[in-house]
Amino acid sequence: MVNVNQKPTTTDIGFTHEEFAALLDKYDYHFSPGDIVAGAVFSIEPRGALIDIGAKTAAYIPIQEMSINRVDSPDEVLQSGETREFFILTDENEDGQLTLSIRRIEYMRAWERVRQLQAEDATVRSGVFATNRGGALVRIEGLRGFIPGSHISTRKPKEDLVGEELPLKFLEVDEERNRLVLSHRRALVERKMNRLEVGEVVIGTVRGIKPYGAFIDIGGVSGLLHISEISHEHIDTPHSVFNVNDELKVMIIDLDAERGRISLSTKQLEPEPGDMIKNRDIVFDKAEEMAAKYREQMIAKQQGLVPEVGEVPSATEEVPSATEEVPSATEEVPSATEEETPVVVSETPVTEEENPAIVDEAPVTEEDTSAVIEEKAESQTEVISADPKVETANVSED
Repeated sequence: MVNVNQKPTTTDIGFTHEEFAALLDKYDYHFSPGDIVAGAVFSIEPRGALIDIGAKTAAYIPIQEMSINRVDSPDEVLQSGETREFFILTDENEDGQLTLSIRRIEYMRAWERVRQLQAEDATVRSGVFATNRGGALVRIEGLRGFIPGSHISTRKPKEDLVGEELPLKFLEVDEERNRLVLSHRRALVERKMNRLEVGEVVIGTVRGIKPYGAFIDIGGVSGLLHISEISHEHIDTPHSVFNVNDELKVMIIDLDAERGRISLSTKQLEPEPGDMIKNRDIVFDKAEEMAAKYREQMIAKQQGLVPEVGEVPSATEEVPSATEEVPSATEEVPSATEEETPVVVSETPVTEEENPAIVDEAPVTEEDTSAVIEEKAESQTEVISADPKVETANVSED
């Protein structure tokens, strides 16, 4: 029988308040810079917000870390009570408060996306938002991309490109060095080359003459008529056959879209060896007929019925590579992950090697110049960073 008069007993749990607090500290989750954690927005302030991530003290996200793009007010990005991922930017301050970032997460995902686009050799479109003496600036997935002046193909002055959308190909995607370099020219090369075929006869204009051949503009694309493909007879120099602005018929004998190179020939159009030197008109009159025979020989060669058709000349030391070079730094550029280490673009242009596959809406010679990206700490240089939060000197932005 239960004794109703028995007093309840208390159990000694063996903890004081101080010991309990110490135990909580012992098993408290440790947050480290670089971690990505879930957090709930519980207070929005004029220039930031307080976030509950389960730490002892509410974490803080300043407005400049809320987006990869410009933010004027925290409520453009965050809503009270919202739960989302945050990047831990810094360790606890003296008050035990962590600093968070959304921008860093967007930044990492943007680089991942542009690397994927580069791997797919994708053509992207983006509007020019600013220009400088080195080239033009665009945004790709929120990152600031740079188009060197030598890779802009348009009749317009660079300053008039602001607001215009351009097709672009990736030249360099380097997150570690914070470099995102693109080419308008390469995108146009690819688009125009897709409309051309080997064995096709096209009308072109001589835009430049070099010891190794002539550069022929064929509707905005500049192809190389190598000296060995001018005639079956020996030629000492292309200057003895052509003048700048001469109009002529040429046949496409090779298309290299990856390297942006078009190889041309008039030799394959000669009814008789030496006709390009002795009687150019007969070569042009019978160009389509000779090209048809060339295409028949190509098909027969592919089927193994004939040993070979005239070989396409290969690039030698005297012929410039058609591979489009990415502007390179003379020294290693510090990583732009931190805002204080941006990429620098030199204002001083240097001569670019002649490229036999230059594209321009207004036909150009092969003697383009390009801005060289190099690391300098001088204040007069123009700073270009893929991180849109890094301030850019001497760049006008709408």
